[in-house]
Amino acid sequence: MTLAISKHAVQRALSGHAAIGLLASALLYLICLTGTVVVFYQEWQRIEQPNAPEMAAIAPDAVQRAVAAVLASEKGKSATTHLYVHMPVDGLPRTTITTDHQAVHIDADGRIAMPEENAWSEFLLHAHYALNIPGLVGMTIVGIFGVMILALSLSGIVAHPRIFRDAFRLRARDNHGVGLADWHNRLSVWTLPFSLAIALTGSMIGLGVVGAYGLAAAFYKNDVEAAYAPIFGEEHGADARPAPLANVAAPLAWLARNHPDVRPTYVILHDPQTRGQHIQLIAEHPRRLIYGETYEFGADGTYHGKVGLSDGHLGQQLAASTYNLHFGNYGGLPVKLAYILFGLALTVVVATGTSIWLGKRQRRGHDEPRLRAGWDGVIWGVPLALTLTFLARILLGNGAPLIAIFWTLAIAIPLLAIAFPAPRPKRLLQYLLCGALALALFSWFLV
Repeated sequence: MTLAISKHAVQRALSGHAAIGLLASALLYLICLTGTVVVFYQEWQRIEQPNAPEMAAIAPDAVQRAVAAVLASEKGKSATTHLYVHMPVDGLPRTTITTDHQAVHIDADGRIAMPEENAWSEFLLHAHYALNIPGLVGMTIVGIFGVMILALSLSGIVAHPRIFRDAFRLRARDNHGVGLADWHNRLSVWTLPFSLAIALTGSMIGLGVVGAYGLAAAFYKNDVEAAYAPIFGEEHGADARPAPLANVAAPLAWLARNHPDVRPTYVILHDPQTRGQHIQLIAEHPRRLIYGETYEFGADGTYHGKVGLSDGHLGQQLAASTYNLHFGNYGGLPVKLAYILFGLALTVVVATGTSIWLGKRQRRGHDEPRLRAGWDGVIWGVPLALTLTFLARILLGNGAPLIAIFWTLAIAIPLLAIAFPAPRPKRLLQYLLCGALALALFSWFLV
């Protein structure tokens, strides 16, 4: 039995298929672009709140006073279960304490200076990390797109057997898309090691959470913390009976005395002012990719051992290295600049790949100006939306609805471009982006 389908229906189906491909490319482009911008996550925080107190280091006794002052300011609120002290580091020389209720900057003497206000930096990080989708879903989607980049990179090599031999062959003029294809292929080759590393670590971070939930369901009676324990250490049992505040200064002094070559980046106080409280120090190790080793202490400051991220089994060290390798948090400014350069190249590869595909469809008789206009809306609309959210943060303050602004613009701009494809919106969007960048820079200087 033959099913009769009209030519018009086939054309509509092909257009729908192309639109789905465009949506996937748009999300991939957004992930690559936000990942490139978020390399300067620490620097964005300093730009966003330039008047916060900064210091190269802070004394252990000042940290103790700061922890006590922050907890005292929360009397009458529900008990904080985890208190985090961000210690000054080269990229972000600030001391910040975060609890279940607040985040505040601390001065060098341990006094509360002001609330932490870095809403745009956090929005940007979570846009890349999970598309601003709460819970497990967003990270899973981003992890799947990491696998997609791996597949695209490897399949691109197989599909172009001369890709390495022609690594430096570049026909700049655009002759039926030849110039664009050359840029796409050359950038793909030049950034291949970076693309594979970023895609692999991104997949591990995103889908690792899914794996942890699966392991918890299969072997740990749905206890996710127990599933993570063999790698990152286990959570101690809670005892909610009141107790004096733990000695946070002693572990910092112990680390400086016994491991002067490492640098503490975080102090984590679990269940403060209870009998079950204990302290963890996370410290960077020089010339290592791991984000840090975790040192364990009791409430009185007694050393209880370390988790083993620096010298434990290979799986631990690998898991602790994925974050820095993915985000470029090692090697200082030169490495960050390299990540920006390669990240931009990867973003261009994604953008030109879809443009080449649309050009091929046009040459085969599938001229779809609406899809091309929609892709223009993605390429130039996403950075425009990011810029306008930064402008909103400057003008409206830390409480600006950044997620709503960004996603409304990021969706509306391509849809408007599709609805009004003529004249092609590319040039207009470029002008708007340049104007928004200039206005955001001017507003930041004024404010």
